[in-house]
Amino acid sequence: MADAVGNRAARDQRVLVAADKFKGSLTAVQVAERVTAGLRRVVPGVEVTSLPVADGGDGTVDAAVAAGFARHEVRVAGPLGDEVTAAFALRGDTAVVEMAEASGLQRLPAGVLAPLTASTYGAGELLRAALDAGARTIVFGVGGSATTDGGAGMLSALGARFLDADGEPVPPGGGGLAELASADLSGLDPRLAAVELVLASDVDNPLTGPKGAPAVYGPQKGASPEDVRALDEALTHYAKILEGAPAPEGPVPADRPARGTPRAAGAVPSSGRVPPSTRCRRARARRAASATGRSSSGRASGPASRSCWTSSASRPPWSAPSW
Repeated sequence: MADAVGNRAARDQRVLVAADKFKGSLTAVQVAERVTAGLRRVVPGVEVTSLPVADGGDGTVDAAVAAGFARHEVRVAGPLGDEVTAAFALRGDTAVVEMAEASGLQRLPAGVLAPLTASTYGAGELLRAALDAGARTIVFGVGGSATTDGGAGMLSALGARFLDADGEPVPPGGGGLAELASADLSGLDPRLAAVELVLASDVDNPLTGPKGAPAVYGPQKGASPEDVRALDEALTHYAKILEGAPAPEGPVPADRPARGTPRAAGAVPSSGRVPPSTRCRRARARRAASATGRSSSGRASGPASRSCWTSSASRPPWSAPSW
């Protein structure tokens, strides 16, 4: 009798597992699979819904594929210019493009960091491939890169020109921007004017300054204190040059990626079929992973947890830290 009652209780339990990657160890899909397996082992008969999510960094494309997007692989330039196989995800006319797929730290040779010379050119090639595939909405995850070039390499792959005083292309990477004398954005792929571009990021740091990209993320990419100063100066110079750069024709201003692009903070929706809040209302418990020792805010699971919290205040989410 007790077992029968327990089985009925288990069948009444519905759990939503919203899992981000545990960086360096497990992907979001692997985390969700393991948590789901553990729940089913401990509570036989429990209904578990797995929802891999991402924060715009590495694993963003994988989360989209897990949600039903098709994976498309292309050959693009890695952060040091060597050719790599990278992927974007596509469903209908919506693409999910991940900078780290082409320009991520994992694309560097083992033990090699290149804070001054790593380029985002391959990320631009991925965006162009998504356009070629018919994408009209692009969710662009910008985390996890090995680069600090302000997107100059990416824009170059899309048709922009960045020239030195002799009219030659500047060297790749953030360090090369110190030699920048002029920028011409008029050759940017005209299809960009018709695309809705959504930036997926879990941070909101400015380009330069004490909380800027070089100061905060440069050391993670191998930048010494001298490199950080050089990159900060180069990006400051780059931003000033871009202000006066010839713009492409069309309704979209050249600085849209910096100023007018919608931003999805924290979580990348992993499925368009059932909104997370709908899944939360069906769930009696939620497991949100991953958090850190500091906070789950800013992590992909943070927005998922907040969505669940607001959908039913009586059933707060649980959090599994990923120390």
